[in-house]
Amino acid sequence: MIRVGILTLSDTGAAGQREDKSGPLIQEIISKNDGQVDYYQIIPDDQEQISAELIKMSDEMGLNLILTTGGTGLAPRDVTPEATKEVIDRGVPGIAEAIRLESLKKTPKAMLSRGVSGVRKETLIINLPGSPKAVEECLEVVLPVLSHAIELIKNEVTNCARE
Repeated sequence: MIRVGILTLSDTGAAGQREDKSGPLIQEIISKNDGQVDYYQIIPDDQEQISAELIKMSDEMGLNLILTTGGTGLAPRDVTPEATKEVIDRGVPGIAEAIRLESLKKTPKAMLSRGVSGVRKETLIINLPGSPKAVEECLEVVLPVLSHAIELIKNEVTNCARE
């Protein structure tokens, strides 16, 4: 079972002024797909705070997967990609590219997403957009590879041949 953390990035959500719909949706989808959500938090769009939370979730909690939602656009406070790049050891650009590619089939606004993906120690971190609809569409793209990715990161795969 994949141990998952969800981090919602939203100034208004963290202040209790807006209900987070994307985080609970991620939790629902992950729970139906061999995942166990061990941690869920809503924090403001603050780069230092986001980086610190990602480090805690990876290093202290030892989660296999962190899914962020929000803060991937062009607004000045959208700093999730910068915070993620700051803490990852290695990028996994194929995940973000696949998400954008599939999203572009639904809306041209997908090219404005700056989400990134990468690995910190033994944790895969994936930035997702903030809207529930986009979260659902993006998770459809990555769900088929998550278990294999986690196995590779944990060095549990002995044969990396394509299936």
